[in-house]
Parts: sequence; C-alpha cells; structure tokens
Amino acid sequence: MDVLWVVAHPEPRSLTGVLAAEGRAALEEQGHRVEVSDLYAMRWDPVLTRADYGLDPDERLFVSAGSRRAYDAGTLPPEIRAEQEKLRRADALVLQFPLWWFGMPAILKGWVDRVFVEGFAYGVRGADGRTRRYGDGVLAGKRALVVTSTGGPDSAFGPRGINGHAEELLFPLMHGTLFYAGATVLPPLLVSGADRFTEEDRVRAGAALRARLAGLGTDAPLPFRPQHGDDYDDRLVLRPHLAPGRAGLSVHTADRPDVRAAG
Repeated sequence: MDVLWVVAHPEPRSLTGVLAAEGRAALEEQGHRVEVSDLYAMRWDPVLTRADYGLDPDERLFVSAGSRRAYDAGTLPPEIRAEQEKLRRADALVLQFPLWWFGMPAILKGWVDRVFVEGFAYGVRGADGRTRRYGDGVLAGKRALVVTSTGGPDSAFGPRGINGHAEELLFPLMHGTLFYAGATVLPPLLVSGADRFTEEDRVRAGAALRARLAGLGTDAPLPFRPQHGDDYDDRLVLRPHLAPGRAGLSVHTADRPDVRAAG
C-alpha cells in the first residue's frame, strides 16, 4: 500500500515524534511505501486567506465558492495541490497528533481547512447527480487511522471517563471529515501518558502502534452509517426504527451500543 502519514507535533523527540518514526519504519518493514507530511517541519501555514483563491482586492471572500473556482481552475497554491496529490496517491491515511484541548493542534486543523476544499473533498457530485459524502467521495476506498496521544490515563477517555469517550471526542474528525470525504475509518489509537513517558512506556506504545499498523489494511472499521444507504430520510435524519429511543453521536454508528451507557 501507499500510506500518507500526516504528523503534527513541534518536537521530534516527543512521544508523537518518536512513534511517527517507528510507525513509518514498521510500515516500510511490511513492504508499504510511506510518504510523510510533517506539518511543523514543513512550516505549514494553517491560515486560510484570500490569497489561496486568487481573489481580486475588491472581491468578497466566499470560502466554498472561492475554493471551488480555484480548484477547478488549477490555481490553488502549489503547497495545497501537493497535499491533494499525496491524498490521491495514498491507499491509507494516518493522522497523528497530540490531543490538545480535546482537539487537533491548529496546524493540523489548518491543513484540513486549506486542503479539503470544495470540488476536492466536498461539494462533489457522482454520475447519478447525488452529492458524494458520508461514505463516498475523494477518500472512498482509502483507509484512515487516527493516532493521538494524551497526558491523562486511558481510563479518563473510556466509556465513563471524565474526559469523555475517545471515539466521541474524535467524532468530528473521524466522521465529519474523514468519513464525510469517503474514507473507511478504523477505531482510533489513543496513547496515554505522553508528558511523562519512560523507555518502558515508549516500548509499550510502539508495540501497540505496530500491532495496529499490521492491521491497517484488514482491521474492521468503525461501522459508520453511509448517507446513501437507507438509514436516513430525505432530511438526513436517522430513521426512527434504527437505534429507537436513542440520540447522540453513537446512533450514527451501526449495531454498536451507546458508548456513554457502556460499563
């Protein structure tokens, strides 16, 4: 497989940096080709500006329309087009980052904002005229794994942990970005104790990462419900016979108990 590994941490000696290097080595040992976008090393600019879309000075910025026009014309900045080409080449995508304030670092969010433009990652119609999203799109057929590290213990991110369940914290990224754009999304890998990791912790985390990467092409994904199945009505609301009496994020994952109610 061709794998794109996007990593967002300013310190290469951090647990994130160490595991990114080990993960790349593990994939290459398995015979995969790995391309790395190290956003801090690249000095990636996360700020979307008018310059991305080549607007006239007196022209109002409409992000979706402006990005679509620049994408169709092939005039997006070269660094954006380069990242889009990496995504096209990849069979699998790994996003690795520390969980800062329960979300991605700004540099990674800005990578998504600038790269996942209309015409490329959203606002795309299929031959049948339907919008390609939630299980269909530019990432269709590609597998995606989120690897994130935290300072707190695993239990705090469990079904009843004070920080919230990891799958729900990462839902906007895994469901609202990756699955929206068509990717087959694997359960995330959460690495705890990043601020105080010892050599023993590194070895343990490295083994867990290697195990997950060994199944990158075969592990069962999160069973998110596709938009173009029969699970949603014309208003994009889950049909009442599915997950009856329940609400919240977990109902958009088929045949799984509500993680908030799990013991």
